[in-house]
Amino acid sequence: MQVLQEFYVQATRASKPERLDHERAALLIESFLRFPVRETMVPLIQAALAAHDRFHISYWDAAVAEAARTFGCGTLLSEDLADGRDYDGVRVENPFRDCP
Repeated sequence: MQVLQEFYVQATRASKPERLDHERAALLIESFLRFPVRETMVPLIQAALAAHDRFHISYWDAAVAEAARTFGCGTLLSEDLADGRDYDGVRVENPFRDCP
């Protein structure tokens, strides 16, 4: 859920010259729903709080990492988290690391 919400906010941000309008962003989110989505429930919040404390990362990044872990996802693409780091079985890859 966090990733979908963040996508919408960033994609429609008024300060971006190439921003999407609401309808286009909503359609893209609808298309993303073909993939599994982990709802933000109390156990996920508790796990994210623990990961936030343990790894000293933002709560929001911890929630994404914990959602990935509970789905059994071994790799998380992120430009915010440390490239190559393992967060309790979820290894981060920065998809932009080789971009100039």
